[in-house]
Order: sequence, then C-alpha cells, then structure tokens
Amino acid sequence: MTAGRFITLDGPGGVGKSTTVAALAGLLRDQGEHVHTTTEPSTSPLGQFTRGHADQISGHALACLVAADRYDHINTEIRPRLDAGDTVVCDRYLASTLVVQRLDGVPERFLLDLNADIVLPDVAVLLTAAPGTITDRLTGRGAHHRFERDPSIPAREVELYRHAAAVLERMGVPVVSVNTDTATPREAAARILASLGPAPASVGDDTSPDKHTVTS
Repeated sequence: MTAGRFITLDGPGGVGKSTTVAALAGLLRDQGEHVHTTTEPSTSPLGQFTRGHADQISGHALACLVAADRYDHINTEIRPRLDAGDTVVCDRYLASTLVVQRLDGVPERFLLDLNADIVLPDVAVLLTAAPGTITDRLTGRGAHHRFERDPSIPAREVELYRHAAAVLERMGVPVVSVNTDTATPREAAARILASLGPAPASVGDDTSPDKHTVTS
C-alpha cells in the first residue's frame, strides 16, 4: 500500500484556486498518481447547507458549521481516500478558516480549538495576488459570497493569509506560496508540483503514528 498525501489550496477569492486545483490534479496524474479532488464546503448535505447559508449565518455559528462539515468531510471522504493511497487535493481548508472566519469576527484561538482534531495537510499551498489584481478579477467574475462584495476585503485577505501561513508553519505544516498575478493556472500548478517532491513511498509494517493525525 502506498501512503496517500494530502494537499490543500487556499487563497483569496479571485486568485484561481479551482482552476489551479484542476491543473495540479492533471499534472499529478501525468506522473502516475491516483488523484482525488475535493472542495470545502464539501458536496455533502451539510456542506451544501453551509455554502447555501453563508450569507445568512455568520460569526461563531458559521465557524461551527464549517468545522462540522470539515470533520464529516474528513471522515467520509478525505481519510478513506488517503487510506486507499490516493493523493487528495482540496480546494479550501484550514487556512481559509483562519482568514474568512476571522474576517467574520471570530477569534483565532476559537478557530484553532475548533479544528484541533482535524487531519493536517502534508502540504498547504497558498495562492496569492496583489489586492488590485484580485479586485479586478472579482469585478469581472462576480462575487461568490458576501465578503467578496466588500472592496476593502482583498487587502485584508492577503495580509491574513500571510499570517495563516505562519500559523500553519508553527503547526508543522509545510507551506508553499505561489503568486498568480501573471501566472496561468497551469504555470502555478507546475510551480506547486516542483515544490512537492516525490510521491510518498510504500508503507510496510510501519508502526509509527499516523502522519495525518494531530498529536499534542
């Protein structure tokens, strides 16, 4: 059995997360990996409820909904795929919580406590761009949620993602930052791939703790 690896992509709205996830998955498949792409909020009933009510529910209540969906997502989709040896690439994960929910007035400590038992990624990719670039892209694409309708948000998001990167690194999660100001999704994906290194080796009778389990 080959150990699966867990890669997450986060960043402000308009940096190209979904298209980069698709491009990265294609490159990983080209080198022989079995890849499963997913997203948060998830496609489960709980995830769809969370996504559909994010404009009506806010603050601590929304943070709890997002976390509940994440734990369900881990139990029903992410961990089974990792256990099967797949590479899992997720569009939004913990870094987004540390940014979006903080924009919604939720303290970082509450968010970290709420997510204390999640599966940590093997690599957290943070896509970024200049606030002006993000604003232009959102204007052309249209807002997907209430935060993207506030013109002051992009600059705050970029700064909060920098802070989230530092938080993740303190948790022992390798962070890869990629600027998408001028990079196409495929170019961004190629940069990510170059930073990942080889796929995990086969697992034998290793009795060490599960690498995806948060330990104190």
